[in-house]
Amino acid sequence: MNKVVTRFLGAVMVALAAALPARAEVEITEVVSPGGITAWLVQEPSIPFMALELRFRGGASLDAPGKRGAINLMTGLLEEGAADLDARAFARELERLAASFDYDISDDALSVSARFLSENRGAAVELLRKSIIEPSFGQVALDRVRGQVLTGLRSDAKDPNEIARAAFDKMAYGDHPYGSNFRGTIESVEALTRDDMLAAHGAVFAKDRLYVGAVGDITPDELGVLLDDLLGALPDEGAPQPGPAQVLIEGGTTVVPFDTPQSVAIFGQRGIEQEDPDFFAARVLNQVLGAGGFESRLMTEVREKRGLTYGVYSFLVPQDHAATFQGQVASANERVAEAVSVIRDEWARAAVEGVTQEELDAAKTYVTGAYPLRFDGNGPIARIMVGMQMLGLPIDYIATRNEKVEAVTLDDVKRVAGELLDPEGLHFVVVGQPVGLESTVAN
Repeated sequence: MNKVVTRFLGAVMVALAAALPARAEVEITEVVSPGGITAWLVQEPSIPFMALELRFRGGASLDAPGKRGAINLMTGLLEEGAADLDARAFARELERLAASFDYDISDDALSVSARFLSENRGAAVELLRKSIIEPSFGQVALDRVRGQVLTGLRSDAKDPNEIARAAFDKMAYGDHPYGSNFRGTIESVEALTRDDMLAAHGAVFAKDRLYVGAVGDITPDELGVLLDDLLGALPDEGAPQPGPAQVLIEGGTTVVPFDTPQSVAIFGQRGIEQEDPDFFAARVLNQVLGAGGFESRLMTEVREKRGLTYGVYSFLVPQDHAATFQGQVASANERVAEAVSVIRDEWARAAVEGVTQEELDAAKTYVTGAYPLRFDGNGPIARIMVGMQMLGLPIDYIATRNEKVEAVTLDDVKRVAGELLDPEGLHFVVVGQPVGLESTVAN
């Protein structure tokens, strides 16, 4: 982002933080534009500023066969010129308006985050419209951004963390889009053309996969008009969504040889969907097991007691089309086998014993206490509302979420631990030269 824009918006955000203290008490209104576009709105007229979050379901998973990386590359081009503006003119106009546009891509969604002042709303929305509806995809910009992507891919090929991630995803998801890097391969990205960018744009940008969150100085009627002006020209339908991803990974160890003094490992198994009634019990369980920093069991056993690593973590990964339960650790080649063994033991112990009442209480206190801290400005609130919509959560979810966490009992966690944690199904992908570890399945 331009430094002038950054400084200006920084001053706005300081004022905004005073207007919107960290809290989870927000009043959401559902707005339907005259053209039929639905959005969730939190009005905040005290600061002449607005945040708008747009999210298009499908994201990079909508890449056409043989075109892996097309949607990622297309996303990188959205601020590189639109309509009558080349990349430099687009950047100058963004700076003049003191606005901020961010475009982000993942396997599940393409996100557009916009922030602008009320006095510049009309011009900022028109500039945003051009980037979404009329991107240029000029050849000069295409080649420049392609070069940036290729540089990143070449760097990944030498990064043990990225090598481990690629190997784990391929084993876990197979031929599903989740099983490959959404940025593509060197070969696939080198072959992409401007026509591929146009096709990728048409696959993602459509009304049938659109979710909108807005926070700030705007009324429902004004937002309805804004949405039709901004997005009314989108086609009704985009590319078909991919089907479910079967989680294929089974228990064992895969060693990927790599010349490095420290091995890195990604481990994981089948997980739990965020829509599952037991998700909050799983969230509390994970807080105790590996998400709680220095208070977690894995950190205590692997780092504090044995000094095998600087850090070890576990995390739930509930994606749109599959759910996994994963973790990550790094250790010296001579000690990584012991780290793997300790993690397996802790996985098995939690599966049998669950957690203690003290651990449960501490985890619930953290999970509920951290939640309001997410609501620290217009942008974060807009993003949270869009995420709620994509999950099909009710509009009052923010007010009731912590009650669901508080309702989790010790018996709930023990039952879910026994059902979810699968020590025999836990697979480690280890990249390095680990001593005492060998692959148990063919690479």
